[in-house]
Amino acid sequence: MPDQPIEPPASGSHDPGMEPRVAVLEQIAADTRASVADLRAEMADLRAEMRAGFADLRAEIRAIRTDFGAEMRAMRGDFRWLLGLMLAAIAGILTLIAHGFHWIP
Repeated sequence: MPDQPIEPPASGSHDPGMEPRVAVLEQIAADTRASVADLRAEMADLRAEMRAGFADLRAEIRAIRTDFGAEMRAMRGDFRWLLGLMLAAIAGILTLIAHGFHWIP
């Protein structure tokens, strides 16, 4: 498409093909405005969904952390019990060895 002069010709009228082109440009601008509004609405919805998802994720992490803490306390109790049992067994074996070698009466 050849370049069109910006200023109207000297006769005072403009190119008759200019109005349809301006109408097309106006329609493109209106469609673009509507598309941008739709995109903004979709982005707002996505942000809301992400915030809700992160809130759910935070709640789930808190629950896991609480459960993990309870399990660790239970395991710590089991470990102490087993450690005490092993130390008592070692003390018993050492007592038998000391008695066998007549280190203790």
